[in-house]
Amino acid sequence: MFDLSGKVTLVTGASQGIGEVIATCLAQMGAQVVCASIPATEGDLQRVLAAIGEAGGKADYVLADVSNGDSVRAMVTTVVERHGALHVLVNNAGITKDRLLIQLKEEEWDAVLNINLKGAFLCTQAAARPMMKQRWGRIINIASVVGQMGNAGQANYVSSKAGLIGLTKTTARELAGRNITANAVAPGYIATPMTENLPEEVKAEFNRQIPLGRMGTPADIAAAVAFLASEEASYITGCTIPVNGGMLMP
Repeated sequence: MFDLSGKVTLVTGASQGIGEVIATCLAQMGAQVVCASIPATEGDLQRVLAAIGEAGGKADYVLADVSNGDSVRAMVTTVVERHGALHVLVNNAGITKDRLLIQLKEEEWDAVLNINLKGAFLCTQAAARPMMKQRWGRIINIASVVGQMGNAGQANYVSSKAGLIGLTKTTARELAGRNITANAVAPGYIATPMTENLPEEVKAEFNRQIPLGRMGTPADIAAAVAFLASEEASYITGCTIPVNGGMLMP
């Protein structure tokens, strides 16, 4: 268990799935968590906050569109005004619009890149300012194994996640002098409500590709994020941590 007491943590895309579990995990470790998502998910954010509060954690939420610079800057300003600092940013917000390359529509490409990559850039840029002033920060990007190996039918998503890994490395180099680390976590196949609905033969094929023989869980991803957010990870920056059960061994 890592001690994140006193750390103000912003998690984007925190209304469900991996983002919700990350937010819950960081709150359990003592962080003041701010959950962010789009206005349409406000009800889900309130549910996440209630669950964190019932477990004894501290949580707040903000509504924002990470693909819009004004919205992102307002989000970070709100966090700092409410809580006095911003120590940890988890860029988790992401979408998919899968289609084979030759069928992929321009608007589908733009939608995925705008949320997954531009959104992470905008959030990082805004969060870096208070982090630089306090001379301490952790930026953690949720990438993907497919950003490292490619995947048919996901040219837009793969490109966004590969770009996120590059953004992580550049951020690490630029901000290291201010005691700010930047790292990525690259999940493999993760068991979610969406994958639970897949046919058993499809899930079995996924598992055959994974040396550990099973899909990961959102908690596996949250554990890696918690480590990277902690003091124990202070000498790790510019890295992409694979959490994929051995599916890809860089």
